[in-house]
Amino acid sequence: MTGPVRGIAWEEHTDLVVIGGGVAGLTAARTAALCGLTVLTVSKGGPADTATQYAQGGIAVVADAGDSIDSHVADTCVAGAGLCDEAAVRSIVAGGRDAVTRLAGLGAVFDRGQDGDVSRTREGGHSTRRIIHAGGDATGAEVQRALGAAGSSVLFGAAALRVLTDARGVTGVLVESARGLGVVHAPSVLLATGGLGQLYASSTNPEGSTADGLALALDAGATVADLEFVQFHPTVLFTPGGRGRRPLISEAVRGEGAILVDADGDSVTAGVHPLGDLAPRDVVSRAIASRLREQGRDHVYLDARELSGFARRFPTVTASCLAAGVDPREQLIPVAPAAHYSCGGIVTDVSGRTTVPGLLAAGEVARTGLHGANRLASNSLLEGLVVGERAGTAAVERSGLRVEVTDPDLPALPRVPRDVLQQSMTDNASVVRDRTGLSTLSAELAVAVAAAPSDITDFEDAALTITATALVLAAGARTESRGCHTRLDYPEMSADWDRSTHIRLRDGELELLEPQLTGVC
Repeated sequence: MTGPVRGIAWEEHTDLVVIGGGVAGLTAARTAALCGLTVLTVSKGGPADTATQYAQGGIAVVADAGDSIDSHVADTCVAGAGLCDEAAVRSIVAGGRDAVTRLAGLGAVFDRGQDGDVSRTREGGHSTRRIIHAGGDATGAEVQRALGAAGSSVLFGAAALRVLTDARGVTGVLVESARGLGVVHAPSVLLATGGLGQLYASSTNPEGSTADGLALALDAGATVADLEFVQFHPTVLFTPGGRGRRPLISEAVRGEGAILVDADGDSVTAGVHPLGDLAPRDVVSRAIASRLREQGRDHVYLDARELSGFARRFPTVTASCLAAGVDPREQLIPVAPAAHYSCGGIVTDVSGRTTVPGLLAAGEVARTGLHGANRLASNSLLEGLVVGERAGTAAVERSGLRVEVTDPDLPALPRVPRDVLQQSMTDNASVVRDRTGLSTLSAELAVAVAAAPSDITDFEDAALTITATALVLAAGARTESRGCHTRLDYPEMSADWDRSTHIRLRDGELELLEPQLTGVC
């Protein structure tokens, strides 16, 4: 059911609307503006309320010596567990060096060694030291600062409620802001809304990561894929009763020599994977989850006491630990897995184009084929920079098209109370899943009542509800364990599932499409 929107308080016309203010959105907005387009960026929070801001990991970019594009592609494909699109991986990885050079040209300052060269570290799943950082463990904050300083027109504290379309494609966006309900007429819209971490009780994502972009894309007619692959960061700072956004303990801490131990002081990953504590994140998260089940505990420990210069190298981690009453230089750091990154998303090409003319997506909300079943560490900022820039250029294709929104409407949206949904997702669709838990969750989602939204929170809860429904549909269908999707009742990988799950919304119902085979690696 839909109804006409009453009380439109303001209208604007622009060539491109960017929804989201992180690395992908700001890069796209800047690129489009340089191409001569008028751009309006819509951001729910303030200038720093993005996942980019909190990114402690670095940017994975091929080094000048001792590394190669082939090596980075191979590492990415191994982590992706057979579901990466090799052509997409190669395209994005190859664009990394130029993207970082342009970012440095905007004033981004990266850490350098005593020889004056940019320092590089190694993180989980990488075969060599190719990760560049800024401010030790504050790379995301530096990227956010540099792109924000480049300047663009941003409407902060505003939420996109619906992407509006006609037979030719996108016509604009319905937006709620401090000025009231408004319509932005535009032939192109870029979704760069980040992830879905708020589906879970604990996450590294900011509070605004409520899967808005996925819901907007489904409503507009786009396809989503691989939503069952949610990466849980293995080492998030554990505090008893902690909920909401939790500080992560950067993978680089393990890269520099910290080790994972259980309450008895035994290694958590010994014998699990050749890379040990530096195995891909899904491997480490599963190893921790298994140890916690065995011991009946809720956290393990990261031992970083032997690392010299810890506070200088990891100032953000140090501050978070000290705030929780833990001195990482003298004490074990309590850690546990928490929702971190969505490997799936809106299906796009490597320039952010979806199947809906004029609808683009970039960053975590998109599924380019780079990540497959599990994201390789520090590939996300890389993807945001490379695909964000390409999406900004792609928006030029419709810049001459004159569009006009007429009679915008809003549907009644099913939604489950957020605290109820988060706990059920945490209990039944977390690091490990099974048929019983997924069936329980599916039944709870099926009785969600549709109602007219009255505020932004209602839209967020509706977005979380439809995204949870799609995730559970995909997770239930994938009767195997692969990447960061682990089924206790189907513990092995199956060749029958060397393909992606695609879902779309048709006549108000989510539909699982025939599994799609990609150019996998």
